[in-house]
Amino acid sequence: MATTAIKYYATGKRKTSVARVWVKPGDGRILVNKQPVDEYFLRETSIMIIKQPFEITGTWGRFDVGASVAGGGKSGQAGAVRHGITKALLEIDPSYRTTLKKAGLITRDSRVKERKKYGLKGARKKSQFSKR
Repeated sequence: MATTAIKYYATGKRKTSVARVWVKPGDGRILVNKQPVDEYFLRETSIMIIKQPFEITGTWGRFDVGASVAGGGKSGQAGAVRHGITKALLEIDPSYRTTLKKAGLITRDSRVKERKKYGLKGARKKSQFSKR
């Protein structure tokens, strides 16, 4: 009988991106949409964002991450994966809560694009004023 490692699941969100994240004990491999993290996210800043929860808690290299991300752009997807990893780490060990809370990673970043209003060119941009 094969024993399977316990997987911890969490959902992370940022802008219009949603990440389903599974964290299990391992050697630090991160797969995003079945691709290594450095192949999926080409920017170094996106990779740094994803690694933040592990570096803050001092658990880098102790867990493997599998993430499925949909919606939004690459920057929002990186934030969604980070949020999912943070929530999964809280399931693994609730004592991480204080350090992650101080870093501001637990709270979902709720900033989204403002909708366009009728009569305007964008969300707030108006047409040029004409005196005559």
